[in-house]
Amino acid sequence: MEKKMKNVFLQGAISPDFIAESIAKHQSKTQIGAHDIFLGQVRADEIEGKLVSAIEYTSYESMANAKFHEIRENTFSKFNITCMHIYHSLGKVNVGEICLFVFVSSPHRRVAFEALEYVVEEIKKEVPVFGKELFHDDSYTWKVNT
Repeated sequence: MEKKMKNVFLQGAISPDFIAESIAKHQSKTQIGAHDIFLGQVRADEIEGKLVSAIEYTSYESMANAKFHEIRENTFSKFNITCMHIYHSLGKVNVGEICLFVFVSSPHRRVAFEALEYVVEEIKKEVPVFGKELFHDDSYTWKVNT
């Protein structure tokens, strides 16, 4: 049974409270033995002598959500995971704040580790999300994923 497509996008930074609540909601799922979490944080990179102060994220939301859904379905078919959640920021996220939250749960830790790495690498490679790196002087450059 294929699950319906979810909107993974949240406006602005992903708060520590949101992350904590997501973890707490899984305490009743007693078949889970391991959670693995990836948190993408905005870095204060120096580019051509200027420090990044924030990233403004944009996306072709319907296309990106379809790609996130495809990655999700592929992950469930490749790994014995119990559940998975992906959240990505849209709009401005300041340096030090969280912009990507991936949460994978499984009965055993090794699977959670491997599935999480797969998901994060696929997101970076496949999903059309664009970051405009903003500098303190109001100039910007488009971020290139590596």
